[in-house]
Amino acid sequence: MKNLRRREFLRRASALGVAGAAAPWALSLASIGDQFLASNGNATFTCINVSGNAIFIAGQQVAQYHMASSGAVAINAVTKPMYGSQACADAMRSLITADRSHWMEQELNRVVNRSVNAQAVVSGALGSLPAMSTAFDATNSLAMQLQLVARMIAARSSLGASRQVFFVSIGGFDMHDFLPDQHPGLLGDVSDALGSFYDATVELGVADRVTAFTASDFGRTLTSNGDGYDHGWGSHHFVLGGAVKGGRFWGQLPSVSVNGPDDVGQGRLLPSTSVDQLGATLASWMGVSASDLPSVMPQISNYSLRDLGFFS
Repeated sequence: MKNLRRREFLRRASALGVAGAAAPWALSLASIGDQFLASNGNATFTCINVSGNAIFIAGQQVAQYHMASSGAVAINAVTKPMYGSQACADAMRSLITADRSHWMEQELNRVVNRSVNAQAVVSGALGSLPAMSTAFDATNSLAMQLQLVARMIAARSSLGASRQVFFVSIGGFDMHDFLPDQHPGLLGDVSDALGSFYDATVELGVADRVTAFTASDFGRTLTSNGDGYDHGWGSHHFVLGGAVKGGRFWGQLPSVSVNGPDDVGQGRLLPSTSVDQLGATLASWMGVSASDLPSVMPQISNYSLRDLGFFS
């Protein structure tokens, strides 16, 4: 079953040979989120993080809304009776959300109040959804994060959101050791999780309006340090969705050979495509205009090709 799903995933997805870098991605997604604010009735749910705290989707105006894979994170002291007393819970809520004269206290209380109100809205919206038939592996943390994303997409009307960015993550790929033993399982988790997520978008009827893509800090070297690999440069990324021209490789396929024409030293591959070009292509599909593209991807002016063409 897993092998069948992986083959189907590869048929649907496109791969790109790109340079990995954290800063351009953080800037692009956050800036795109800033542009989404006007499109959403509730700005809180523009950029949603289901994987801890990440500057990746925090912009100049938009703030990330942090969720757990199980749903909205509640402040128990104000969402249910405290010490068995509703009056005590009400008093606590007043203390942590009331206006303050000091600007730091005022900002803290504003954020807390936003969290309390958003938790109530999200819990109500998700609680009213019918059960999904698409199966997600409960033992796969990435799958559980993406299941929550699918549910949030299903609840978008109730949340007042029309254009959103979601952040999920899976760790363990910085394999200086134990790569032969651990890497195949990690790739299987990614494949199964994204396969279920795509199936969920089909079930919801939004496959052509939802695109998933991968990002990371860097690739790996071709040369081994024993049973692992060190930090590299160029790497491959997947783009998956109903609007993607699947089953293709975009960019120039590198020569995967040590000391080959694309090896810039110690088995580090020279990328054929930049994350700026990948980001610009995604941003354009999301609705960022050509005139606004440089503000989202400031380095895109260095490239004549701004649209890699992997969207249908």
